[in-house]
Amino acid sequence: MKDRFTLNNEACEFTPRACRRNSAHMLPVTDWLADLPGDFDENDLVEVQFKNTRKVFFRNTNHLPLEKGVSVIVEANPGYDLGEVTLTGRLVKMQLKKNRIDLERYEIRNVIRLAEQADHDKAALAHAKEQETMIKARQLAKSLGLEMKIGDVEYQGDGTKAIFYYIADGRVDFRQLIKLYAEAFRVRIEMKQIGARQEAGRIGGTGPCGRELCCSTWMTNFTSVGTGAARLQHISPNPQKLAGQCAKLKCCLNYEVPIYEDAQRRGETIGSPVNVEETPDLGFKNDVGQGDLNRFDRKKKQFKDSHNNRRVEHKNNNNERQKHTDNNPD
Repeated sequence: MKDRFTLNNEACEFTPRACRRNSAHMLPVTDWLADLPGDFDENDLVEVQFKNTRKVFFRNTNHLPLEKGVSVIVEANPGYDLGEVTLTGRLVKMQLKKNRIDLERYEIRNVIRLAEQADHDKAALAHAKEQETMIKARQLAKSLGLEMKIGDVEYQGDGTKAIFYYIADGRVDFRQLIKLYAEAFRVRIEMKQIGARQEAGRIGGTGPCGRELCCSTWMTNFTSVGTGAARLQHISPNPQKLAGQCAKLKCCLNYEVPIYEDAQRRGETIGSPVNVEETPDLGFKNDVGQGDLNRFDRKKKQFKDSHNNRRVEHKNNNNERQKHTDNNPD
């Protein structure tokens, strides 16, 4: 039996002791302008991805031949870090604009050099301590009675700094906790608060649809999701079905909202009177997929479909045309 095997193009690695997700296959980015002439000389900014969903922008002041997928050593505070280039050229400026990053206020560090095998080996030793560090960090936080949860730990590439991602409902005074962490782990400590959606994106998982979570594969930012999106799509307001792995409303509830809003603007609205065959009816449900408006006949006190008869008639006409074509191929 092999001691190591991978799945999904090495996105997941399984060993006898644990399983590991390759951060290079999370939040994939396609540089559609990479093969255009002059794209590399557009600017010296590059986007570098670190563990899981963390991405930072750097300057290629040494004019290194960088392209997507290349491992680089970048400046950090303190020391250096190991990351992977995900974007170069003119698309980096578009990404900055999308994320609303002001270059005058954003501190941009430099890319030092290309990564070597020794850098990967050193980073692997540092990352191997993350699971053990997270478990001990949770125990220390619990001993102080702090209302917080350590969701993940990320060691810097040179092993001199560790970022502790935590979740808390309110403000947490973790000054004493930082002292305990510094004594226990002998590294520089940085605390970052994240939400439940960000935690799900960092940990990963499988949704009820059978696919990997959107937040851990392709989503780069999180938008608010309200119950109005479920009502607009006539989805049952069942909290267990509407909630995702993060216990919040599923991000996919927002995907088809513009389609339903556009259909409502073009068609008959719910609650408006509908006059079909001189009968004053009342619309109560829109079927966007079929283009129908279910209505209630006030006279006969029964449900109708305002477009169903037209659809059946159109289908019969198509069948008659098909029969005529089959009988007369010329």
